[in-house]
Amino acid sequence: MSLKHLLLVGLLAFVAACSTNKTVIDESLSESELYRKAQTDLDAENFGPAIETLRALESRYPFGRYADQAQLELIYAYYENMEPEAATASADRFIRLHPQHPNVDYAYYIRGLASFTRDRGIFERFLPLDMTRRDPGAARDSFNDFAQLINRYPNSQYAPDARLRMVYLRNLLADYDAHVGHYYLKRGAYLAAANRGRYIVENYQQTPAVGNGLALMVAGYDRLAMHDLADSALETLKLNYPEHPALVKGKFKHHVEPSQPEMNWMESMSVSAMDVLTAPPPRTAKTQMQRQMDREYQDAVAALPREVRVHDEEGRRSFWNRITFGLID
Repeated sequence: MSLKHLLLVGLLAFVAACSTNKTVIDESLSESELYRKAQTDLDAENFGPAIETLRALESRYPFGRYADQAQLELIYAYYENMEPEAATASADRFIRLHPQHPNVDYAYYIRGLASFTRDRGIFERFLPLDMTRRDPGAARDSFNDFAQLINRYPNSQYAPDARLRMVYLRNLLADYDAHVGHYYLKRGAYLAAANRGRYIVENYQQTPAVGNGLALMVAGYDRLAMHDLADSALETLKLNYPEHPALVKGKFKHHVEPSQPEMNWMESMSVSAMDVLTAPPPRTAKTQMQRQMDREYQDAVAALPREVRVHDEEGRRSFWNRITFGLID
């Protein structure tokens, strides 16, 4: 690691250490005042003070009007404060306590995001490390969390983003298995390498790693003198991946694991494995007050006589039409 990398990491660690001041919460604040203070801190991205305020709100008013929303906001604050374990624990607690809550899908979503970023601390975020060579435990957890979200709430507003992240995670897991197969090949564990290649082909279809899985099968079976299996895998490789680096002028060359392109330190700060999905996580769903206002609005509209409900030609309502409950177009 170069000196500039060490200086950068040291500076970031120093800034993080200097910013961990304890927030003192006034005991006289009411429930509404605590909630407004937490919202102000969240809007200003002061996540540490927001966490302290939300925890105080939840402990002082466990059955108040903002209790459920405070728990959701706390999940988000922990995630943004780079505390993935705390975010996961808070999400699990919310799911356990409120399994039928209208916004429980948000807890599943942030739980998946927390696992998605769990292994990406200061070093992983700012240094050019290949995540496909790391322990895939967090990636598997994240994939499973997003899968639960999609299976339980396929129409959730978070489902499209979860599906994109699952595609990325599936590719990452497939690449990890390919690295493991190449390690077996280098160590002379040819059967293990061939089996790992077959596992990739069978379980990670439509990922870029399938070509590497076939190459592992060819190399492993060939070294084991299982020529029928090696020839079958080679024909499949030629047919589907004619440009694979293991093929040189149509002939198989014992596959050498392709090297990853190196990035300089500036590129690594802006281009990482997570940049495939650059959109930040949303804040929680609507607050209880907003939901109550929406319900009151819908009830008021439903109570209007049909003859005074005004709509435009395309069935959409104008701004004035909405705020006057259909009386003015």
